[in-house]
Amino acid sequence: MASLIFDYDGTIHESMRTYAPAFRDTMKWLSDNGFIEEKEYSDPEISRWLGFNSTDMWEQFHPELSPEIREKARKMLGDDMARRVENGEGALFEGVEDMLSRLKAQGHTLIFLSNCRIAYMERHRKAFRLDRFFDFFYCCEEYDFLPKYQIFRVFSPLHEPPFIVIGDRFHDIETATENGLLSIGCAYGYGSMKELAAADVIAASPADIPEAVAALI
Repeated sequence: MASLIFDYDGTIHESMRTYAPAFRDTMKWLSDNGFIEEKEYSDPEISRWLGFNSTDMWEQFHPELSPEIREKARKMLGDDMARRVENGEGALFEGVEDMLSRLKAQGHTLIFLSNCRIAYMERHRKAFRLDRFFDFFYCCEEYDFLPKYQIFRVFSPLHEPPFIVIGDRFHDIETATENGLLSIGCAYGYGSMKELAAADVIAASPADIPEAVAALI
């Protein structure tokens, strides 16, 4: 059996359902108020920011904005996503619940590790009843927004190896490579194949993950 470290957005949660409309509404507010130039954003331009913690995202996306405006935009986008989740607009990827149920029934330990904030984690934990599947929950805000590969080093002594990191972005594969762990890259998510190049196995869909885990252990 293994300790399976799952990313959330883009691996479990089909985040663009709520992130894309919230992102576009926030950008419209910024442009309407003269803080940025008006622009139409494609889905790939939006999804590239999924997987970043929100503070890093805004610092890299619009560093010219004042810290106060970046924080206001960050909160606006987050509040918009929260409303959409509470209104039932969010969804897990098709096949995720069956995949997680299979892995749990096989006796693996399922660990949630996300670059999200505590309120986001708890809201989704409740909305999608994630306690059915996950044994432990960790998010970057609890660790002062450290990178995932460093957060792993803090909590890993509490869990039994072997560890397998499962995710769709470079943050997840970096967690594995920086710590000498096995990894599964989720090609159905929002990262590029280049980001997943160092993964030990590529999963084309959530249904592929149990077989990938079995192959690695």
